[in-house]
Amino acid sequence: NALRELGDDLAQERDTVRSLKNALSEQSNAHILLKTQFTALETKCDALSSEGQAQLSSKAKMTAELQAAKARAEELENELMEAESLRRKLHNQIQELKGNIRVFCRVRPALGHEQNSSDGLASINFPDKREHKEIVISSTTETAMGSTRDTILPFSFDRVFEPRSSQHEVFEEISHLVQSCIDGYNICIFAYGQTGSGKSFTMEGGQTEDTRGMIPRAVRHVFQVAQQLQKKGWSYTMEGQFLEIYNETIVDLLGKGNDGKHEIKHDKNGRTTVTDVVVYPLRSPDQVQNLLNLAQSRRTVHATLMNERSSRSHSVFTLRIIGTNDTSGEKSEGCLNLVDLAGSERLKESGASNHKDRLKETQAINKSLSALGDVIAALGEKGAAGDKHIPYRNSKLTYLLQNSLSGNSKTLMFVNVSPLASSLGESLCSLRFATKVNNTTLGTAKKQTAR
Repeated sequence: NALRELGDDLAQERDTVRSLKNALSEQSNAHILLKTQFTALETKCDALSSEGQAQLSSKAKMTAELQAAKARAEELENELMEAESLRRKLHNQIQELKGNIRVFCRVRPALGHEQNSSDGLASINFPDKREHKEIVISSTTETAMGSTRDTILPFSFDRVFEPRSSQHEVFEEISHLVQSCIDGYNICIFAYGQTGSGKSFTMEGGQTEDTRGMIPRAVRHVFQVAQQLQKKGWSYTMEGQFLEIYNETIVDLLGKGNDGKHEIKHDKNGRTTVTDVVVYPLRSPDQVQNLLNLAQSRRTVHATLMNERSSRSHSVFTLRIIGTNDTSGEKSEGCLNLVDLAGSERLKESGASNHKDRLKETQAINKSLSALGDVIAALGEKGAAGDKHIPYRNSKLTYLLQNSLSGNSKTLMFVNVSPLASSLGESLCSLRFATKVNNTTLGTAKKQTAR
């Protein structure tokens, strides 16, 4: 029995040893697996640590690059402001080199019914095909002895536009002056010529895109440039008014009628205001077109022998542009006067002497145009000889435009010419007056700073 019990105990011990061996084998395998997993985790931890170090290094590099980029952006912004200031200065110098008073001549095309008129078309030639600065008038007159005499009269201006010239081509030449207004200078552009020579078409134009005149094109250009300059820190506000000078009386074309007395006031900063007139804040070119249409419907026109619908008044559209640059602290204020003068014509030619009201209108028109010529001549003499009295107060027109005609401004005159032979006498008067203006030298324009 004892032997049997020892056999059983031995068998039991063997089973225990076998179980322990199996357990040890399992534990060994588990240990190997855990060691493998630990090694993998350790490797992963090292990788994550390296990645973290790389990210920290990358972050530091990116921070340095960002700071460098910010510094460069600030540097470029300063360079941009300096470049803009330099552009304004150079632009103004270029305009001064061209002259602070310039004269452009524009000959309108003959209308359909004029092609076959009894008098025919005047002999007008444009020999300068390169720079477009010359116009030549040829005429044949009969002497007292009955013989004929051919006369050739050449005229030279800063730019001559032939009848085929488009509104776009004309505006391209004056857009630089409009830019000067945005830069803070006073600008005056006026159209001079006899009735029916195309002044109103030049300044106000038609209703289609191709026929729009200088006023709507100038306003659109101002809005476009103002939007572009926003990137350089500039912001602009614009306002406009539209006045008529009829028989030496100021009429507000955008007012509500029943005009009272309007007074012209000039302050020491070169700003001109007119009392009790409507001044519209301008927010879009389309708004200006609507105001133009309103003003055109209210302007004083009557028939004369020269034109069935003759403008019997001067119209003055004034656009004031006020700019501020929050980045540089600069401020500017420019004023653009776009003037459609009443038709310049002699009493005999217009037939006004036979009508009391037309006579009074024509006398007022001719007096103010004569005053304009006197002012421009006096300004030229002042520039050559120093101090000289300038007779601005001789007419409402010149007094209103005082700050835009003086040496502190840039002035452009359009002399508009009719192509008709019947208008040749008036055309020559206009061209001779324009020549006097073209020979005038104004002082240096001064930039206006907003108050």
